[in-house]
Amino acid sequence: MSMDNRKRPAGSSNSGNLVYWSSSFPRQPARVLIVEALPPWWSQTCPVLCDALDNFLSLACSLDGPCRIPLLSLYAISRQQECLLPFVQVRGNLARLCSCVEELRTLPGEGCIRGAARGGELLRQAVLDSLQQFKQYIRHTSTGSQASNNISVEVTVVTSQPGRGVVRHLEAGLKGADLVSLKRLLVVQICSAADWGQDNHSPEAGHAETDDSLMLGTEVDLQRVENSVFTMETVLKAWLQEQGGDREHVHLLLPNPLDNPIPVCVKCDMQERLISPALIPLSPNLGVKTESIRDFLPLAKGLANQGQPPRKLKAIKTLRADGVCESVLYGLPLVLRPTTCWQLDWDEMETNHNLFHALCHTLRSRDLFLLLHVEPAQRSTAGGSGVCSHYVLQPSPSLSLLLKPVVSRELLLPCSLPVSTQEPAPDAVHTIQDCLTQLDEECVFNPLSLSSNLYQHLRSRGLLSQPRYPYRLQPATAHRDQSQPLEGPKATGSRLPRQPQSHGRQLGMNSKARATVAPLPSSSSHSSSSLGPPPVKASRPALKLLSSSSGSRRAPAPTRQEEDNGEDDSMVMQ
Repeated sequence: MSMDNRKRPAGSSNSGNLVYWSSSFPRQPARVLIVEALPPWWSQTCPVLCDALDNFLSLACSLDGPCRIPLLSLYAISRQQECLLPFVQVRGNLARLCSCVEELRTLPGEGCIRGAARGGELLRQAVLDSLQQFKQYIRHTSTGSQASNNISVEVTVVTSQPGRGVVRHLEAGLKGADLVSLKRLLVVQICSAADWGQDNHSPEAGHAETDDSLMLGTEVDLQRVENSVFTMETVLKAWLQEQGGDREHVHLLLPNPLDNPIPVCVKCDMQERLISPALIPLSPNLGVKTESIRDFLPLAKGLANQGQPPRKLKAIKTLRADGVCESVLYGLPLVLRPTTCWQLDWDEMETNHNLFHALCHTLRSRDLFLLLHVEPAQRSTAGGSGVCSHYVLQPSPSLSLLLKPVVSRELLLPCSLPVSTQEPAPDAVHTIQDCLTQLDEECVFNPLSLSSNLYQHLRSRGLLSQPRYPYRLQPATAHRDQSQPLEGPKATGSRLPRQPQSHGRQLGMNSKARATVAPLPSSSSHSSSSLGPPPVKASRPALKLLSSSSGSRRAPAPTRQEEDNGEDDSMVMQ
C-alpha cells in the first residue's frame, strides 16, 4: 500500500497555513540481531547486553497499537555460529524471547578463538543464513499480497571488536551475495570505559556513521556506544520508531509573499520522542489519564471515593525552568489550587492558603519547577512494588500551579538532534521572513478564537444515527387507531373526563406510549345494575398511558361527583 493513498489534508486547500500528514508505520522491517560472544570481551558485555534485551523485550512485547517489530531473529557467534531464535512475532511472545536471552547468558565468556579471520567468516555466514531464513519464512507465510512482498529485513551486528574492521570484513565477504531483501546493515561497536572516555560522544548514544557501500549496494552504518544498559536500550528502542522513509510525513504550508496562490511548502518528517503510556496495560498508574480529577484519583471500591485518602505527590527535586524540554512532557495538564474543603477549620484553611501562595511566588520568582514522585496506589498482584509515576509542577502568574506528567526512562525513545553550527542560506531566510510577515501576530494567545467545528460535527452525526422525532404534535385522532374503540361513550353519549394537555404532549413525543381503555372502578356498580343495562356504567373509559419510560403518568380518575352525574344522565336517557 503506497503512502500517497493515505495522505489527507488537515484543512481546506484555500487556507494560507496548512499541515498535511500521512500515517506512520507503513512498512516496518523484520529484525535480525547477531551477537559476537567472543572472549575476552564477552565477559564484560554479556550482562549489559542481556539486561538491555530483557528490558527492551518486556516493553516491545506489551505494546498495543500498530506493529512496530513484525519479526525478530537472534544469532550468536562464539566458537561456532548458532541460531538461538528463528523468526518469530514479537507481540505477546515474551516468555519465548526471555528464554532465548537466558540461553545467551550461558555462552562462555572465557577462552580463545583462533584468529580474527575465523570470527569474520562466522559473521558472514550468520548474515547470509539470516537472509535465507527470512526468504523462506516469507515464502511459507505469504498469501501473495503486496504487503508481504514489501517487507524487508535489517541486520544489526553487536561486537566489541574495532567497528571499521568488521565493516570491511562484511563488505568483502558479502560481495556477490543476494542482498535484495537486506534494507540496512548496522554494526554496533561496544566500547570499553577507557576507549569511550577518549572520544566525545553523546550521552544518549553514539552517532551512527553511514556509508552507502557501492560494493554491497545497501546502507551500512557503524555506531559506537558505551558499555552500559541504557545505551544498549537506546540502540534497541530505535527499532520501535517508524522506519519507512519512502515518503515525507508533513507538508507545512506557508503563505506565499509574492501573491502567488501556490504556498511555500516545507517538507518534514515526524519522530516519536516517547512511547505513549496509553499503549501500556498499566497506563492508569503511569499518569496517562490526567484529563479529569476522577482519572487521577485512586479507584475506590463501593461508594465513590469515600474513605479514600488523597494522592501524595512527593517533591524530590527542583528544576530550572529553562532546563526542562517540552518533548518529555505528555498528557493533559491539571490545575492545582488551594483547597476549599469544608472539613477543614478556618485556621487550617488560612494557613494552607498562605503556604500555597508562598510556593507559587517562590517558584515563579526563582524560575523553578518542582519534580514530583507518586507512589502506586496499590501494590502489584504479581508480587512487585507496582509502577510509580512522575510529574512536573509549574508556577503561573495566577494563584495556581500546573501539573504535567513527565516521561520516565522506560518509555523514552532515542532522538538525535544535532545543533547546527552553520548559518542558514540568506535567500532561504529572506523567503521565510517574508512568509511570516503575511500572518497576523498576537501578543497573547486566546484559544476562544479557534473553532474546530466540533459542535456541528457531533450534531450531524447524532441526527443521522438516531430516529427523527416530529416537531409538531399530531392530532388526537391520529393516536386513536392504536387504541381500543371507545364504544361505551359513543353509544351512550356520555363525556370522558377532560385530559390534561401534558398527557397528549407526552403521547406525541414518546414513540413507545400507547392509549388503552380500562373500566372505571365504582363502589355502586352492584346496586345500580338493576336500573338499566350494565354496559352504560361498565364501559365508561379512563385513558391510561402504558409506556416503558419512567416519565409516563396515569390520567386522573373522575371524581365521585362526576360519577353521580353520569348515572343521572344514563337514567334520563333510559
